[in-house]
Amino acid sequence: MTGCSSQFSNKNVTGQQFPDVVGQSLEKEEVSIPNDFQDEFTLLLVGYKQDSQFDIDRWLIGLDMTETKVGVYEIPTIQGMFPRMFSTVIDNGMRKGIPKALWRNVITVYKQGELIQSFTGNEKPNNARVILINKKGTILYFYDEGFSVDALNSLRDELSQ
Repeated sequence: MTGCSSQFSNKNVTGQQFPDVVGQSLEKEEVSIPNDFQDEFTLLLVGYKQDSQFDIDRWLIGLDMTETKVGVYEIPTIQGMFPRMFSTVIDNGMRKGIPKALWRNVITVYKQGELIQSFTGNEKPNNARVILINKKGTILYFYDEGFSVDALNSLRDELSQ
């Protein structure tokens, strides 16, 4: 993934509706976010740069180690015309580094990438945007400061309520 084109100030979006966007899974299936997620809770790990994968991986490990039961989707979100022109190359690169069994849960947003970035802000783009939504698409939990055990525990507390 390439760097962010437009800069948007970070903001806490807890309580707001996640914007309606369309992405494509690494299985090449079109996914409408948040409309296609019908579980009680869904966790979106949104990344704006390739380097945010490090933070996303820490969240995934923490969720696995604590046996947190929630559907998790990685959402690489890339803005700008240049990345869209090379979306096939970018997606193929991700497919090489991600086990095929996980492709369904990696949904890349290109065309509406700027919409999501402007919604959450994209300062410190290496940090994942950790977004817990309910089946209506309302954001119940939001965190963008990099993985921490306290943040993981706060997310788990929200899931248990």
